[in-house]
Amino acid sequence: MKKAAIIYQSKTGITRKFGEEISRYLLTKGIETQTISVSDYKNGIIEQSDYVLLGCWTAGFMLFFFQHPDKIWKRFAQELPGLGGKKVALFTTYKIATGSMFNSMRKYLADKGTDLSVELKSRKGDLSLENKTTLDRFLEN
Repeated sequence: MKKAAIIYQSKTGITRKFGEEISRYLLTKGIETQTISVSDYKNGIIEQSDYVLLGCWTAGFMLFFFQHPDKIWKRFAQELPGLGGKKVALFTTYKIATGSMFNSMRKYLADKGTDLSVELKSRKGDLSLENKTTLDRFLEN
């Protein structure tokens, strides 16, 4: 059975909810999941996973510029082991717009050796039809 690690940083619980929604959807696809906050992450979780989904709430200006992950997620991302050989997706929650959030997340993961083009986003932590379609394509490739 394939395994997925869904690792998130949440401020108000919305990003945690989104991670849990992703987990429930992956379970329907026969993927074993582990959903944990960055503060509960332990070495080895990523190494044992086929899929890695990394999420954080959107911090910064509320419009279209200077969005970024919070300090806790940035530190976590910089300390992660290499992600080469893993399928990785990024996810975020936001109030008004994601703006530059995904580009900023990729910046902190740039030296991890993997494709970081899969993006999932949610305003309220719900998994939309668009997100499900993106996850289906993510699992196929």
